[in-house]
Amino acid sequence: MSSAPLPKWASKPCIMGIDEAGRGPVLGPMVYGCLYCTLSYQKTLATLNFADSKTLKEEKREELFENIKADDSIGWEVDVIDPRELSAKMLKRTKINLNEISHNSAIGLVKRVLDMGVLLTEVYVDTVGDAEKYRVKLSEKFPGVKFVVAKKADSLYPVVSGASIVAKVTRDRALRNWVLDETAENMQRNFGSGYPGDPETKAWLDRHKHMVFGFPTIVRFSWGTCKPYFKDFVEVVWESDKMDEDCPNNGRSKHQQKLSDLGFTGYKRKSEDIESSGKGRCKFFQARKLQLVSKF
Repeated sequence: MSSAPLPKWASKPCIMGIDEAGRGPVLGPMVYGCLYCTLSYQKTLATLNFADSKTLKEEKREELFENIKADDSIGWEVDVIDPRELSAKMLKRTKINLNEISHNSAIGLVKRVLDMGVLLTEVYVDTVGDAEKYRVKLSEKFPGVKFVVAKKADSLYPVVSGASIVAKVTRDRALRNWVLDETAENMQRNFGSGYPGDPETKAWLDRHKHMVFGFPTIVRFSWGTCKPYFKDFVEVVWESDKMDEDCPNNGRSKHQQKLSDLGFTGYKRKSEDIESSGKGRCKFFQARKLQLVSKF
């Protein structure tokens, strides 16, 4: 991530491109990157030989990224989304799908750059989902900015091609330098490209599965690639989950739910009183006489 002070040119009308790397792999983070510069620098940007990062060799991407970092007329930022975060969001009770995660990352980058004081007037984004709906969503969020959302924007607009290089090199370096949390002696790093179709990646997954603990934390265990392995895993039943099934409306009694639905505005017992009495609480907590402590 860039850390230099805001350049003087950032107060002039600026253009920004946003792209991602690592949406499809089963291993490692997904990275969103952005690149921005003044509108007047667009012509120069077009001469810097940026291209969709997937069409370039690793050595060329690394070279171009170093050129971007050394160019005082260009700014850039990244958002690195950990594989554990991806899986947790996609498997939580109120699921957040990959498109929404992607949208939120792009929105976060626009907000970050605007908050820095950069005068963004135009933003170009590679589409995720329906292009027009995405454009409207972004425009409503940032009404003072013109958004262009297009398929293969990384091959159409140099500013998005530059963002593609920023994202791709950042992800490649993250994967290359990944420090495994697990310390088993048989852990290996030759996991290939991380893409589901890569035989080396599939072989790595097969060697590094655990019947109880699943996969190492570099793995996006919510991916369909992992599902065939689950049939061999030991089923783990958590008592709290089992008890929770007997707990209506996530711990609220039917009476409480009904009052809430009716917009009841009369006398309410303090939450501390309800918690300390144990009424309306899940059996898991009642059986263990667990109470909410708000003061120590």
